[in-house]
Amino acid sequence: MNNAYNVGVYIRLSREDDDKVYESESITNQKSLLLQYAKENNLRIYDIYIDDGYSGTNFDRPEFKRLINDIELKKINMVITKDMSRLGRDYIGTGELVEKYFPEHNVRYIAVTDNIDTYLDSTNNDIAPFKAIMNDFYAKDISKKIKSSLRAKMKDGKFVGGRAPFGYDRDPDNKNHLIVNDEQALIVKRIFEMSLSGLSFYRIAEILTNEHVKTPASYYEFEWCGHNYHYNRWHAKTINDILINRMYTGDLIQNRRNKVNYKVKKIVRNNPNNYIIVENTHEAIIDKKTFEEVQQKLPKNVGRKEKKENHLLDGLLYCGDCGHRISVQARRKKDNKCYTMCNYYRTYMKDHLCTTHSNNYDILEKIILDNLKELCLKYIDKNIIKESVINSCRDLNNNDNKKEIEIISKEINQINDNLDNIYIDKLNKVINEEQFNRIKSKLELELNRKTKRLDDLKSVMADNSNKKNNLRKIEKYIESFLSMENPSRELITNLIDRIDIYEDKRINISVSFANIEK
Repeated sequence: MNNAYNVGVYIRLSREDDDKVYESESITNQKSLLLQYAKENNLRIYDIYIDDGYSGTNFDRPEFKRLINDIELKKINMVITKDMSRLGRDYIGTGELVEKYFPEHNVRYIAVTDNIDTYLDSTNNDIAPFKAIMNDFYAKDISKKIKSSLRAKMKDGKFVGGRAPFGYDRDPDNKNHLIVNDEQALIVKRIFEMSLSGLSFYRIAEILTNEHVKTPASYYEFEWCGHNYHYNRWHAKTINDILINRMYTGDLIQNRRNKVNYKVKKIVRNNPNNYIIVENTHEAIIDKKTFEEVQQKLPKNVGRKEKKENHLLDGLLYCGDCGHRISVQARRKKDNKCYTMCNYYRTYMKDHLCTTHSNNYDILEKIILDNLKELCLKYIDKNIIKESVINSCRDLNNNDNKKEIEIISKEINQINDNLDNIYIDKLNKVINEEQFNRIKSKLELELNRKTKRLDDLKSVMADNSNKKNNLRKIEKYIESFLSMENPSRELITNLIDRIDIYEDKRINISVSFANIEK
């Protein structure tokens, strides 16, 4: 009778089982037990199916799917496992398999250590549903224990995430501790600096993409070696995620997401009140003061998609009557003028929930800059600004520049080595002329970019070392600042918190040191 069976031996070990260190559950021991059972009972094994590291709470397992496919193709008519929990720990799914699916497909199922054999009329088969329920309870209990253990580690300030945030690596000596990745940290710092200067997420992403700065995805998925150069596009969401990540200040923020339950893989976001936050657990990339300054600027920079014309007051204009943002419309062709409009009015125009708040933008900008200039002359002492700027510019990020120079120098040396290698490959006929020219072109392009960036950094370092030159620049900057001549976006966003515009043409300018109303 046994010769009529083609047996599928199914073996499963989950990470939870592995953590419990049950030697009897190991892949090797399960396989040994089942092969011995087949030999003793003269069973013909068709194939062995092993899912190593897969939970039994669902049936989305590659080898289990292959087993089912072979049953459908009638290659298998018997399945044996060590016990029912190896088949699955979800009592509904396991019950469906044992009670319905296997009988409908004329498949005999044997759980060796549970003494379950669906071919035999045995009382052990009658208690199979209860074993399935107990296995489900076990999975639920394990899930609770793992969650409790992880929460305890989080509260102790231990990192338990699957992957370190961009800018950090796991400490090789302590997997629950983060250490700074110098190369990535420079990119993070630069993103914060660009945000402080008033650039939008879209503009920052565009600059990094155009400069072929490696994205987080390319760091995680591709090796930076040999001839494998892969660049992806930066996206505004990536920039936003970096700028709002408090972990760059040295604080550990965890428990931001959770699975729905132990059976469902879907991840949901937790309420921020449920985040687990432990301060000063690792080295900061961004100091807390800078981080808070960026958070205050984010509402001014968010949502400003790049347009043909960028306006100085973009993101700062609000409707004084309804509180929603006011946007600047595209310049009209007929008169080369652009006007403001309340976004709430534009969205619900037919419902008359607000009014247009239309103003000639160029005139509006001039009024605001004139008032800002008057305010600066009234409240700001030139000598105090000069002293403050000099003190803040002493280091001028020289340490970061030195690190970046060191990294780029190594990259340039690597590119030059790669150029030498492809010449040798060409001479040895490892690559043909077309391949050589294509690789050479890419490497030379990259070499030019890196060399230019290196020259720029060295120029900045040399400029920073010239104190007299710095003082002249500072004097010029202060004069420009107080006169409001060609103010930069960075200057405006540093001075202005928001501008409220009313339908009756009143303007309220909220600045960092006073409020004025016109």
